[in-house]
Amino acid sequence: MKFLTIFTILITFLNASTLTLSMTSSPSRLNPILSNDSASTEISDWLFNGLFKYDKDGNVTTDLAKSYYFETPTKLVIKLKDNVLWHDKVKLSSKDVVFTYEQVINPKVFNSIKSNFQEVESVKAIDDLTIEVNYKKPYFKAIETWMVGLLPHHILKDEKDLMTSSFNKNPIGTGSYKLKEFKVGQDIELIANEDYFEGKPKIDKILYKFLPDLNTSFLYLKEKKLDIGSLDAIQVDRQIDDNFKNDYTIIQKPAFTYSYLGFNLKNEKFKNKKVREAISLAINRQELVDILFFGYGRVCNGPFMPDSYAYNEEVKDIKQDVIKAKELLKEAGYDENHPFTFEVVTNTGNDIRVNAAQILQYQLQKVGVNMKIRVMEWQAFLNTVVHPRNFESILLGWSMPLTPDAYPLWHSSSDKLGGFNLPGYKNEKVDALIEKGISTINKDELSKIYKEIFKQISDDLPYLFLYIPDGITAVNKKIKNIEPAFTGITHNQKDWEIKE
Repeated sequence: MKFLTIFTILITFLNASTLTLSMTSSPSRLNPILSNDSASTEISDWLFNGLFKYDKDGNVTTDLAKSYYFETPTKLVIKLKDNVLWHDKVKLSSKDVVFTYEQVINPKVFNSIKSNFQEVESVKAIDDLTIEVNYKKPYFKAIETWMVGLLPHHILKDEKDLMTSSFNKNPIGTGSYKLKEFKVGQDIELIANEDYFEGKPKIDKILYKFLPDLNTSFLYLKEKKLDIGSLDAIQVDRQIDDNFKNDYTIIQKPAFTYSYLGFNLKNEKFKNKKVREAISLAINRQELVDILFFGYGRVCNGPFMPDSYAYNEEVKDIKQDVIKAKELLKEAGYDENHPFTFEVVTNTGNDIRVNAAQILQYQLQKVGVNMKIRVMEWQAFLNTVVHPRNFESILLGWSMPLTPDAYPLWHSSSDKLGGFNLPGYKNEKVDALIEKGISTINKDELSKIYKEIFKQISDDLPYLFLYIPDGITAVNKKIKNIEPAFTGITHNQKDWEIKE
């Protein structure tokens, strides 16, 4: 009998399937409310669940929540699933939700998500599986707020300092995988959670190789030492061969980021909209995409994600019109004898952005605009140029969340030290729309509001929206049941299988 048990264990070990991934930096804290860096966030997502999540199409759906309803426009009632266990087999309860909220708003706990909860008035446990959330006013991100991973009350209730807790390196979550061991600067192994409420994942282990150098990651991918990895445009276009394509499926989708040329609207040079429009018409955005990304990208024409509820399809891509650009510049008082000249500042460490600046410089010369380029180290750029608004124009990028919030970037009150309204943009109609949107919980109505915000900002040209690069992923063909979707490929990871 003992021999059979050992034999069974040995066979199970030999048949264990492993998904091998890579990370370029070591996680700092494996705690969902403290995970600010990309490595911490990615690992934590395997280990923890929120009450809600996005489905493959970018719509909000339940995760740990079984159901929910608004009793009033400001009172949200959430029912928890009754079959969820923490990794130590303790049952999830409403105490965990209340505890997580208390830690997020705790002034001694420093995190980047506190502002998401600023409209929450109170969170109460009605019974073991029911939570009541009261908001100060109707809030358009009332559901999305609760996508944050939950923390276990029974483990952390007596923790004096969550920031330095050993839990951050030995986490207990509800996720589909459990952490085997975490040491800084080393590989990380995750093990399938047999008690996962949606069923044990079909892949037994996930191994994250610690590969700080991106070139090394690419070599590992080419040598089939990684199952999934990111590629840049030049790698796809020039550095992989038919053998690679026989082994890997190449999946591309728009990244949730855009790059822009932003103007300082308080500078006299850019107060005249004709100047901004002339520069916009002088730019060939498709040429930027073709040169920078070999076509693996798309033109950006506004501040919100294409295919999202906030995207306004009626706003068309701006086409280059050199003749019209010259006419507008002349109307604004500029010609060959008195050319329009300005400086753009961007940062080192981003070759794509620097190359984009050089292409823009070349394109603008065709209409008689002289654009000077200044490239700075990132921290110096932020501290001496961006934050104090000490620029004529900047070349930067933003991420585009699935649930956009226009307030931080576009409301006039965000034009302040520490705010993100970098151009100093002010439009009273946009302010009113943003304020109306904050209190709109009906998604159809919110969509109409945000599409109008999209149109207004695109018309006003405080930024020149440039391009959205593609995210390109190589997936080993031995991984089955991959379903590419709007939100990526990991939405159905528990169904993935590895078959040689």
